[in-house]
Amino acid sequence: MFSKEESRILRQEFWTSFGKSFPRKWILYDTKLKGFSFKFHFDTKTALVTIDLEDDLESRIKYWEKLVALKSILLDEYLPEAIFEEAYFLENEKEISRIHVSLDKKVSIHNKNTWRDVMEFFNENMSLFEAFFEEYKDVIESEPHA
Repeated sequence: MFSKEESRILRQEFWTSFGKSFPRKWILYDTKLKGFSFKFHFDTKTALVTIDLEDDLESRIKYWEKLVALKSILLDEYLPEAIFEEAYFLENEKEISRIHVSLDKKVSIHNKNTWRDVMEFFNENMSLFEAFFEEYKDVIESEPHA
C-alpha cells in the first residue's frame, strides 16, 4: 500500500514522464466546445482515453446524437474498441456521456513496470480520437437544421 503522499508523487512522476516521452500538445479540454473534452485516465486498475460530455443535459444530448450518428465511422476507421455510454456516472455521482477505449491489461499507476504500456496506449488512442475529432469537428459542432 502507498500513502496518499507516495501515491501523489507517483502520479506526478507518471504524468511528467508521459509528457517528456510524448511531447506534444493534446487537445484535451481545448476543443472549443463547451462541455466536450478529451481525457486520459490512469489509476490503480485501469487506463482509459475518453471523450466526455459534461455540460447541461440539452448540450450533452446535442453532442451525443451527433457522435452516435458518426459511430460507425469512429468504430470502422479509428477506434474499433470504443465503447459508447450515454449515461455514465463519475465517482462523484455526476452523470455524463462518455465514449472510451480502455487498455486491456492489468496496469496500475503505482507500478512503474506498467507505465510504458500505458503511455503508448495513451499516445496511440488519443491520437486516433483527436484525428477523428479534427476530421468531423464541423459536423459535431454544427447546429441542427430546423
